[in-house]
Amino acid sequence: MTAPNDVVITGIGLLTSLGEGVEANWAALRDFTAPVIDSERFAPYTVHPLPEVDWSQQIAKRGDQRQMEAWQRIGTYSAGLALEDAGIKGNEALCASMDMIVAAGGGERDVDVDTMILKRIADGASDIGVAINEVLTTELRPTLFLAQLSNLLAGNISIVHKVTGSSRTFMGEEGAGISAILTAAARIRSGQSTHALVGGAYNTEHPDMLLSYELGHHLMRDAWRPVWQRGQAAGGGIVTGSGGVFLVLERRDHAIERGAKIYASLGTVAADLGPTGAQETRERLDRLAAETGLGETDIVFSAVSGADGRTADEKVFLTESLAGIPVRGLTTATGNLSEAQFPLAVALAALSLSTGEKLPVLDPDFETEADTAPSSIGVLAIGFNAAEGMAVVRKAEGATA
Repeated sequence: MTAPNDVVITGIGLLTSLGEGVEANWAALRDFTAPVIDSERFAPYTVHPLPEVDWSQQIAKRGDQRQMEAWQRIGTYSAGLALEDAGIKGNEALCASMDMIVAAGGGERDVDVDTMILKRIADGASDIGVAINEVLTTELRPTLFLAQLSNLLAGNISIVHKVTGSSRTFMGEEGAGISAILTAAARIRSGQSTHALVGGAYNTEHPDMLLSYELGHHLMRDAWRPVWQRGQAAGGGIVTGSGGVFLVLERRDHAIERGAKIYASLGTVAADLGPTGAQETRERLDRLAAETGLGETDIVFSAVSGADGRTADEKVFLTESLAGIPVRGLTTATGNLSEAQFPLAVALAALSLSTGEKLPVLDPDFETEADTAPSSIGVLAIGFNAAEGMAVVRKAEGATA
């Protein structure tokens, strides 16, 4: 049964280490043999880097490109891909009435200033607080803060692509991406919105992004291995990736009225967070699975982070609560895209359903073959530090993608 306020996915913008656009990303996953990684530039850490991008294809003005940091360019570019894919880009009326919900971090820091502070600490500064204040007050550019506000990604999308409806920005790693999708879907279901641009972006190819994970001892230092096999990895289990993912979510009757292609329908989206002990986490996951119907899907696409502890808890949940349901750890192929990781899993689920093609096993040591092409896909995200989210994506009735 369908309803006019059902949420459907009508546009997907993907920019990851696997390539640019839906066709390149899906082809790379469908025929997956090995990830695109770089273990040299940031040794001993491995990253999943972006390919070469001609930014002018979605950000026409050089001035706009120059004033954005890399993470903003990635997000603005992938947002343009989603709008173009949905047939909305350049349509002033649709863009003006379009809501936007973005998951974003705090921006890229001044690496030189951070390096000065760390050197002062390493040299044995007697008062670390005084040392930090001295460097910040003499070396940090005040305008840096204006250039790095998290909501500037939404601002740049508005400027470049003329998306000028309501705008919201969430912060908080994977939890931000979960909240962005949940909020956009809820607004459409309630009748508050007809169509929304939702997603996030992350640039791991910047030293401060790696530093923030390394300070918590989360980054893997060993040779790359699939995400489910990192339990005993040196340092930690996270391997990050650069990427941007945006979706156009739309009310079903609105999409049909304008003749839009429909990739898939988005079912219940649920989220929670709390103490990260194994028992508390398991109770939340079981409750979210019951709320969304995750255990009734044909396969689960996991946005697993690889973080020690949290990934171990996820594996137990998958093997016990979801026993018999195949799973795919997408992070094996793309790395952890932080705020964009949950939107990525939703996007790839929609692509699998619309193409009628199965996603192959990415790690034969943990994952199993799927018998048939799926008609419903569960999406699961357990943040490396906090937050859990789930959604169910279903094959859309009358889909034209």
